[in-house]
Amino acid sequence: MHPASPPAELVIITGLSGSGKGTVLKCFEDMGYYAVDNLPLDLFPKFAELTRDASRIRQSALVVDVREGQALERFPALYREVSAKVPTKLIFLEADDASLVRRFSETRRPHPLGQSRSVIKNVQAERHLLEEIRSLATITVNTSKFNVHELRALIEEQFSVAGSEPRIGIHITSFGFRNGIQQDADLVFDVRFLPNPNYIPEFKPLTGKHPSVARYIRSFPQTQEFLTKVTEMLSYLLPHYIKEGKSYLTIGFGCTGGQHRSVMIAEEVAKRLKRTGFPIKVHHRDALSKSGKKRG
Repeated sequence: MHPASPPAELVIITGLSGSGKGTVLKCFEDMGYYAVDNLPLDLFPKFAELTRDASRIRQSALVVDVREGQALERFPALYREVSAKVPTKLIFLEADDASLVRRFSETRRPHPLGQSRSVIKNVQAERHLLEEIRSLATITVNTSKFNVHELRALIEEQFSVAGSEPRIGIHITSFGFRNGIQQDADLVFDVRFLPNPNYIPEFKPLTGKHPSVARYIRSFPQTQEFLTKVTEMLSYLLPHYIKEGKSYLTIGFGCTGGQHRSVMIAEEVAKRLKRTGFPIKVHHRDALSKSGKKRG
């Protein structure tokens, strides 16, 4: 008996230039998908038909982006037409402006929109051009905090195992309100109601990761109550986010400077959620090292 063929599926990868579309396409190719980069838009419906009808091309992935020029304006209508005939998923990749500018600076590649204006102006113009396409996305991924390996892992987790339970990647970050709120956070918790270790001289140069500081913050009953309640709430919310198709969730914990309370709470919540089996990544945006420099 021959094994059953995988269901026909077309994955379209789009998004901002520099956001990792090439990495994601290569990941799909490595998983056995028929991969095409920069397919002319006029061939899009025909390619979808091959995915539906051909025995060899059952699962395919292609990149469509601003390299199409003005023809990209027709993409939303073509996407609706194709997705009505073939099971189709649209992955939209984006990143923060600063991350995209840095990536273009590192690779020294020109932006597809040309060199007549600055990279940041091109990024902002492209973001505007893609607004309607972004609204159609099945999955939207901000790749600012992902390296190449983490981005591949996210895609593999979402698409590689047929019939497996969907997962969600969780990014927990601490920050200081004095430096601005964590812009990409889906959920933000203000922990400034907890006693501040900054006013204790021996704790001032340390962070919430230090055992003495963590022990001090943990010693208050409101800390224990908050940790219990926020963990219970997140445990309740996560299955619902998964059901709605969310692939990752960014949770921010903020205190005044982002060095003590938010760091300790972020670390503790991450530890508790890891017990549930979710992949967790922790980042401390504003925590200071002993040298007084921000951690990377």
